[in-house]
Amino acid sequence: EMGLDEDSIIAALLHDTIEDTSLTHDDIARSFGTSVADIVEGVTKLTRVQYTSVEEQQMENMRKMLLAMAKDIRVILIKMADRLHNMRTMAYQSEEKQRIKSLETMEIYAPIAHRLGMQKIKWELEDLSLLYLDPEGYRAITDALEARMPTLEKFMDEIDGVHATISSRIKHIYSIYRKMYAQKLDINGIFDLCAFRVIVDTIPDCYNVLGIIHDMYKPLPGRFKDYISTPKPNMYQSVHTTVIGSEGIPFEVQIR
Repeated sequence: EMGLDEDSIIAALLHDTIEDTSLTHDDIARSFGTSVADIVEGVTKLTRVQYTSVEEQQMENMRKMLLAMAKDIRVILIKMADRLHNMRTMAYQSEEKQRIKSLETMEIYAPIAHRLGMQKIKWELEDLSLLYLDPEGYRAITDALEARMPTLEKFMDEIDGVHATISSRIKHIYSIYRKMYAQKLDINGIFDLCAFRVIVDTIPDCYNVLGIIHDMYKPLPGRFKDYISTPKPNMYQSVHTTVIGSEGIPFEVQIR
């Protein structure tokens, strides 16, 4: 899915060979080339790093160190895929290992995925970690989402019929959890369970679309943010509004 090259695929298949067998860098280089051997060795070095502290500053140093250690970005990408596979099969580990690995994933690997723009992997790592760190909280959200899902999906299909470059998503589980925790809300207080992104060609078009959306749906007071006229510190520019749909479902629209 990442569209990586042949050496990456071979190195991914061999990623544990130096760690778990008697094979050396030279053995791998003879059979598969130096590039593959270097990547496997790089993944092995990352695997051997021990995480002793979960203090925030320590975690930031650890993330920087991991990125710096990988002379070839493919090492980090294979490590991400390895960690994702580990988390997907975490059900077969002891409870203690589940918690340790999930905390490590949440503190180190998900933020690196975010930093590299690997959003789908970041979301899955966070959701799987949450499953083991707070199973009750995880189940409460998934149960609530499952109950709403037929309505949400029907509603999103109807909205996606509007002619524009529109993408939609249902908020992922950890993102809902974090928002509920930070703002002391229940799931009914989350207004962006459904969100739509509308892409247009010009800045004036952003405001034209905003007007059309506010004509079509009732806007929620206090839920309008104009990051075009006032960009975020990282120069993010978009207009956000939350409106009430035909089913009484609030949803967020981001226009950029």
